[in-house]
Amino acid sequence: MILTTTDSVPGKNISKMLGIAKGNTVRARHMGKDILAGLKTIVGGEIEEYTKLIAESREQAVDRMIADAEAMGANAIVNVRFGTSYVMGAASEILVYGTAVIVE
Repeated sequence: MILTTTDSVPGKNISKMLGIAKGNTVRARHMGKDILAGLKTIVGGEIEEYTKLIAESREQAVDRMIADAEAMGANAIVNVRFGTSYVMGAASEILVYGTAVIVE
């Protein structure tokens, strides 16, 4: 599956637009990781526990978007975008979406 943030795929022609492909995940923070993160805020620096959680969430959302596009018969997704939203005190959503297309 070709993924791009642009509206076209260099060297390829879009022969058909199939619709919006999307994937999301809602993740909650882990209390133990919150304690470690809280300690990290005292000394400063990257909070690796949250960086890893967000990276895993982003990958899961992308995998779900790809599955959605494949179900439509797409071989590429153009104009890929990410969004995040606050769901509740300890949970956030990662959303990824784009236009499922067939390229030749």
